Amino acid sequence: MNNYRTGPWLVALAAFLWAFDAPFRSHLTQELSSTTIVFLEHVLIGIIVLFGLWAYVKELKKLTWRGWLAVAFIGFGGSALATVMFTQSFHYVNPSVAILLQKVQPLVAILLAVAVLRERLSRTFWLWALAAVAGAYLLSFPELAPGSLSLNGGAMGVLLALGAAALWGGSTVFGRYLLKDLSFQAMTALRFLSALVFLFILEAYYGRLAEASLASGRDWLYVFIIAIVAGFISLLIYYRGLTYTSASVATLAELVFPLAAVVINWIFLDAALSAVQLVGGALLLFAITRLSLVNTALERTPAASS
Repeated sequence: MNNYRTGPWLVALAAFLWAFDAPFRSHLTQELSSTTIVFLEHVLIGIIVLFGLWAYVKELKKLTWRGWLAVAFIGFGGSALATVMFTQSFHYVNPSVAILLQKVQPLVAILLAVAVLRERLSRTFWLWALAAVAGAYLLSFPELAPGSLSLNGGAMGVLLALGAAALWGGSTVFGRYLLKDLSFQAMTALRFLSALVFLFILEAYYGRLAEASLASGRDWLYVFIIAIVAGFISLLIYYRGLTYTSASVATLAELVFPLAAVVINWIFLDAALSAVQLVGGALLLFAITRLSLVNTALERTPAASS
């Protein structure tokens, strides 16, 4: 089996799993603050990965100061701060606005992939990149225009959503950079543990550590589901796929997220897919199929593997 062919599909599978937290996170935002929700998720995952971290100590010794800076960016920025910012943006703008603004994430990741990883992007890549973005757009907005989008005067919400997109896009690139020296298991553990440190400091600064004691049994159950399915398992799959996927292709495979969102709404909320969404989903999946071939070609170039 060609790992560079299957890598983008593992990234896409991880993105699909990320959407499963939506019904549970929606409930939690009514009970707890955004930082506390993310903190509790990382506490549970941190306990799991801490027990296995000793097996990867030798790998950690390989990291240079640049590597540790990349770890800090991913953990503090991509895992902790970006999730808090995205969740908090819902308090200022329509959630559809926040989701729409995430479509800038591939642009950030592709630009950084070219600048930091020296990835060379062919015309074929750009063709299927546009197709993937178009498919994701049709899935998110089947009316062909972002309807019912209202800023509600929330410029802060726009800034928070854009900040989250930039941090997530950067995390894809720096994760690919670190996977040259780390296993996907070690990368997963480092991401969550470094984020947990940042979130603990953030919770202490805002005096919210005691808020965790207010979580009900159902809150903890929902946090557990989010942490395991949309957190730990999905990130293991994600970093396994990213090991064999160029950052520029991976960020487009992550656009499977809106496909997962509409499927979940279809299953749990009986919201049937429209014809336009079916076309968008088919276009997105076909584009990822073609991008998996592009990924194989990218990995064969000296620039992509250096």
